[in-house]
Amino acid sequence: METMQELIPFAKEMLRQRANRKLLKVYLLGSVLAVLGTAIGLVETLCHPFSSGEPLDAEMLLMLTSDQREFRKKLDEIRPNPLVAA
Repeated sequence: METMQELIPFAKEMLRQRANRKLLKVYLLGSVLAVLGTAIGLVETLCHPFSSGEPLDAEMLLMLTSDQREFRKKLDEIRPNPLVAA
C-alpha cells in the first residue's frame, strides 16, 4: 500500500517538473501493472493449494486401483452380479 500512497505525489512532482506526459503515462502504466501483478500473484498463491493440476504418481494409482478392486470384491459378496453365470 505504501507504493499506491506514493504514486499520486510522484505524479504531481513529475508534472511540476514539466515532465513529458507520455513519460508520466508510462510510469503510471508500469505502476498499475506492478500492482495488478502483485494482486494476481497473491490470489494465485492463496488458491493454489486447492487446485489439483498435478498428475498422480504411480504409487498413488496403484493404491487407488487396489482399493477399487477390494471395494468391488466386497460389493460382489453382498450383491452378486446377475450377468455372471453361476
